[in-house]
Amino acid sequence: MISFLDLKKINEPYKKSFQEKTETVLNNGWYILGKEVKAFEASFADYCGAKHCIGVGNGLDALILIFKAYIQLGKLQKGDEVIVPANTYIASILAILQADLVPVLVEPKLETYNIAPDLIQEKITSKTKAILVVHLYGQLAEMDAINEIATRNNLFIVEDAAQSHGAISNLKSKINNLKSTAAYSFYPGKNLGALGDGGAIITNDSELAKILFSLRNYGSETKYYNDFVGVNSRLDELQAGFLNVKLPNLDAENVQRRTIAKKYLAEIKNEKIVLPFWNFSENHVFHLFVIRTQKRNDLQAYLLENDIQTMIHYPVPPHKQKAFPQWNNLSFPITEKIHNEILSLPISPVLTDEEVSFIIEILNKY
Repeated sequence: MISFLDLKKINEPYKKSFQEKTETVLNNGWYILGKEVKAFEASFADYCGAKHCIGVGNGLDALILIFKAYIQLGKLQKGDEVIVPANTYIASILAILQADLVPVLVEPKLETYNIAPDLIQEKITSKTKAILVVHLYGQLAEMDAINEIATRNNLFIVEDAAQSHGAISNLKSKINNLKSTAAYSFYPGKNLGALGDGGAIITNDSELAKILFSLRNYGSETKYYNDFVGVNSRLDELQAGFLNVKLPNLDAENVQRRTIAKKYLAEIKNEKIVLPFWNFSENHVFHLFVIRTQKRNDLQAYLLENDIQTMIHYPVPPHKQKAFPQWNNLSFPITEKIHNEILSLPISPVLTDEEVSFIIEILNKY
């Protein structure tokens, strides 16, 4: 069986280093916001080309805290509208709601699965204050066009970069818009994955960063003195240590993902299958390789019969979720088409050439 994602195999090369890091953390005797978190925050900020990195508990908390920090700064007020792609993972929308803001759904481009810039303007009202851009599946959204819209309408941008670790824009920066703030997840299956939950916020805004450092730690900068109504969402010291071990190899692993993607794109030849768009730049790190087909369930079953495991990211769009009955009658035809047709193929740095070739062969026989 070719696993969709073999996390044991991905982390096997780091096993000895993980054990050594565990010993280091144990021997330090400081287990919350210690040396490993500080070291990772410095390294990841440098990697992303940003001034500040704030380690938090997970990617969802990263987004929530960004919005809450903007509220503390007075740049947002409860009830303000935030534009967000209609086909995103539900976490993007939960973050907006949990900050007492109002999500406004906008259709994606069918070609890229990212938010369609030309559809944003028509959804902007006097209550719109921000755009939450999601770099879905590892491919950067069209930031030049989105920045222009944001500037013209006096909006600020938040980036959900949970799937795009290491993606580089034409500005050669790993944080795609240095005027914005980006949220990352280190869930184990991400391109840079921990062995548990973890997240981080990247920003060049020093005032915002100061508030975020407090908000993640009960709203406290000095122990027992609380300036804000904060939360307990701190990147774990041990997970930070593991991320410190893996970060130096992230770029090489992203190159391997692109190599597999190139082979898929060149050799999958089946008129029943729509391949993903990519301009072959470094703007895509292929967290997922997502194809489309009108008989998605049939294709998935066929692949499984041939010992190839696949996943669906995601089967139900946010506006059709039971959690959002107020949206259930809305129509987003592009989003619905995507969610009905997409299928994610195996793609990871540990997938062998033989496995990739076998997947292509089986797909071409479908």
